[in-house]
Amino acid sequence: MLAEADKAASATTATPWWKGAVIYQIYPRSFADTNSDGVGDLPGITRHLDYVASLGVDAIWLSPFFTSPMRDFGYDVADYCAVDPVFGTLEDFDKLAARAHVLGLKLIIDQVYSHSSDQHLWFQESRSSRDNPRADWYVWADAKRDGSPPNNWQSVFSGPAWTWDARRRQYYLHNFLKEQPDLNVHNPAVQDALLDVARFWLDRGVDGFRIDAINFAMHDPQLRDNPPAREGGKRTRPFDFQQHLQNQSHPDIVKFLERLRALTDCYEDRFTLAEVGGDHALGEMQAFTAGTKRLNSAYGFDFLYAEQLTPALVAQVAREWPEGAGWPSWAFENHDAPRALSRWVGEAQRETFARTKMLLLSALRGSIILYQGEELGLPQVDVPFDRLRDAEAIANWPLTLSRDGARTPMPWSALAPNLGFSLAEPWLPVGGNHRDLAIDRQEAIGDSMLGFTRECLKLRRRFPALRHGSIEILEARDELLLFDRIAEGQRLRCAFNLGERPVEFKPTGAPLMHVGEVGGQALGPYGALIEEIG
Repeated sequence: MLAEADKAASATTATPWWKGAVIYQIYPRSFADTNSDGVGDLPGITRHLDYVASLGVDAIWLSPFFTSPMRDFGYDVADYCAVDPVFGTLEDFDKLAARAHVLGLKLIIDQVYSHSSDQHLWFQESRSSRDNPRADWYVWADAKRDGSPPNNWQSVFSGPAWTWDARRRQYYLHNFLKEQPDLNVHNPAVQDALLDVARFWLDRGVDGFRIDAINFAMHDPQLRDNPPAREGGKRTRPFDFQQHLQNQSHPDIVKFLERLRALTDCYEDRFTLAEVGGDHALGEMQAFTAGTKRLNSAYGFDFLYAEQLTPALVAQVAREWPEGAGWPSWAFENHDAPRALSRWVGEAQRETFARTKMLLLSALRGSIILYQGEELGLPQVDVPFDRLRDAEAIANWPLTLSRDGARTPMPWSALAPNLGFSLAEPWLPVGGNHRDLAIDRQEAIGDSMLGFTRECLKLRRRFPALRHGSIEILEARDELLLFDRIAEGQRLRCAFNLGERPVEFKPTGAPLMHVGEVGGQALGPYGALIEEIG
């Protein structure tokens, strides 16, 4: 046995499980339904955890399953420490956690600290008067002399970020829906309450948190106006016409994150991941992960909202995260963005590009996040207007691609009703072009996208250079992306053609995985190659 000093040294120098991990995001409403109400549930996730483990991922991340009126489908939390009945019970959650751990999967859950539901008891008390114990738990402000809102802030989901409340005769702030009032996280009592929520789930065995919209957690207490946005850029909402300098991104957010990190460090091997969007995301992500007293990692929307996947974009995000700048995480898809295949290539190129995209994600420096169905190569579903459920899509129709189109049910079985998701009509329609991509059909094919995904993740586990090594960008011009991953005496060369024409490239090492035509002096259209050169 190791001496105690040796154990301590080993624990200090060992690479933590989350560094370079593959995290599989599950959107509970759309994963699997076991009680035939058309909505996915926690028992449905538990039933399919063996499948998830078979992919070779390290952890699962569950989007919100807490009690909620579902105006934003769980991101409007009415009780942070309870399971919404549509998803099951706390006992169902405990069974899910236990099964995940038996299978060697870490369990990460969402935490929504910037806002709650207007149905939360905290808000119900806060709005009841100006002098109740929770009067300052949310962001309240008097009207201007003419009765208009306190300032010009706009909500992400369209319209002013302020709603009048007749009971207090004041406005309350909501950066998202009016049913999602912003918590006043400047208030130490609010921070204490949120840390109690985190402690509740840590004590229940979760291995980490993905923290939603954390840069919206604190505002300018002086309520100063936001300046107009600079010229250029896409504008489909009033929110897009401003620089968001005052309604979010207050520098004191990091002090709260340090309190959260101190709590999670009281538990063994826990992981904290921030979601950060907006014009200043890079600086905030690096601030939120700086040093050893803040969060472990962060991810933004560099790829999630990108209209094209280009060598220049990949090189840019790699260079913006030098090795001394914290640990990044990356996602090409999630529940908030249209499916990447439908954003980045035409239908004719999807089959090849899906593989190149998966191999590229598996080769990036950082931890990576797969969104359910991404391993199958699912495209976006065109959900008709009368079937939309997403409040943002309805409000901004037809100028935004619906988030609903990326939230449609998982296709488990090609010939089963509703592709095996539910015996009842699903809350969103199944994708008509998802039948041929169903899991049972791909399991029966030797060279399926599903099988290719497993091989990509197996390669990432096999080589420390891919999992947690450094990255050296060699070329990022036109369609050719070329970089090396380096660690522990390994050097892997990663080459990707992100265009429709062949590009010049001469392999020099031992091939490990490839996509499309590779040979001679060229990579074929949307071709890819990873080779070992040292």
